[in-house]
Amino acid sequence: MASVVSLRPPAPPPRHSAPPARAKVILQCRARPIPPSEQNVRSDERTRRREALLQIFLSAVSFPFIANNASAETVDLQQSFRIYEDEMNKFRISIPQDWLVGTGEANGIKSITAFYPKGTSDLNVSVVITGLGPDYTRLESFGTVDAFAESLVNGLDRSWKRPPGLAAKLINSKAANGLYYVEYTLQNPGEKCRHILSAIGMASNGWYNRLYTVTGQFMEDESEKYRSQIEQSVSSFRLI
Repeated sequence: MASVVSLRPPAPPPRHSAPPARAKVILQCRARPIPPSEQNVRSDERTRRREALLQIFLSAVSFPFIANNASAETVDLQQSFRIYEDEMNKFRISIPQDWLVGTGEANGIKSITAFYPKGTSDLNVSVVITGLGPDYTRLESFGTVDAFAESLVNGLDRSWKRPPGLAAKLINSKAANGLYYVEYTLQNPGEKCRHILSAIGMASNGWYNRLYTVTGQFMEDESEKYRSQIEQSVSSFRLI
């Protein structure tokens, strides 16, 4: 009697699941969310930088004038203007011939140089130099000139508070000569309006990056008399 042999189909080869698992891991790494703690650190850092920048501009339009102890060279430019060149801080600027010069330092500020006529504090030009972190390598690190100007003026403005505070209004902004130029006005309640012309630049002294903030100001009701002087001085600023 013949024996019956049961034939079974061969078992299918085992499926390899390793590649999908690896693909899943890769996708998970790419989609890794930023931890809340890291988000908070980044937000706090941006806030500190913004507050420090606003403080620079506030100090530039409100610091008291200092004694005349400048040692940089001045060269005759025209009958009404002369060139002030600071070899140590690597900048030059044209200033009215008869203006006084004062230099000094303040907390968080590497250098302050003020130019002003004798007998008035409402008309002046200043150059404030502050240190920057290594992540600031060029002006674009602050954003485009328009974004920078809007952030600056909106940060200064306190007119929306109750009672209203300092009112800041942006007039114009542009980028030229490797600098940012911002024009705006500031007015405290019950006080005259101040017109501000600023030039902002950045350079390294070999150890760290430095932000140069040039601020020229005059009273709005004296614009016809002084605007051309301030405008010429601020626009003449150059890094050397």
